[in-house]
Amino acid sequence: MKWNLPNILTLLRLLAAPGLAVMFLYFTRPYADWFALLLFISAAITDWFDGYLARAWKQETKIGAMLDPIADKAMVVIALMILVGYSNEHWTPWLVLPATVILFREVFVSGLREYLGDTAGTLKVTKLAKWKTTAQMVAIAILFSQGIFEHYYVMSSWGMDNALIDQVLTGEVEDLQGLRWKVEAMFWSGRIGLWLIWIAAALTLITGADYLRKAMPHLKEGA
Repeated sequence: MKWNLPNILTLLRLLAAPGLAVMFLYFTRPYADWFALLLFISAAITDWFDGYLARAWKQETKIGAMLDPIADKAMVVIALMILVGYSNEHWTPWLVLPATVILFREVFVSGLREYLGDTAGTLKVTKLAKWKTTAQMVAIAILFSQGIFEHYYVMSSWGMDNALIDQVLTGEVEDLQGLRWKVEAMFWSGRIGLWLIWIAAALTLITGADYLRKAMPHLKEGA
């Protein structure tokens, strides 16, 4: 195996995937959300850099080609697991279905690639699949930020009753804790994140169907 900078970046991204879950084991919220968000964004940035550097420096290797998609899938799968597990009751039902679609597609396509073996080259990554991955990464980052805004809102409104909170949000009482902007940030980050994750799920279905179509000639009996 040849280890160069692009491969090292890919390996670090792979190791960062379980690190997302570790953040929620060792830190309380919202610090866990902050650390997970920063770790996820850093890993997403290296996803672009390792591929770019490998091509620019002509350092593309088999180990890098093998680890890169695994690292991407691990980051997305673990991040979605955390988001579904830690999201509030209002958002969870709307997050479960697109997360299920994304996870099912990853398992399905991985199974196809394993079955096809040497002919798996027919399932090359398309531009649409890259857009799908980008939508997933952006959506997950925004949804992590939603958890941060939610916990700062809860911390700021601690000890207030519902009547007082309503008065602050409607402007009847001075907003000394910044509740209004925290509520807006919490709402819009959650809404935009869900829109993007549903878009990513739709792209996931399209690319999954495309991979299946390309694999069908190799799945026929006697092929």
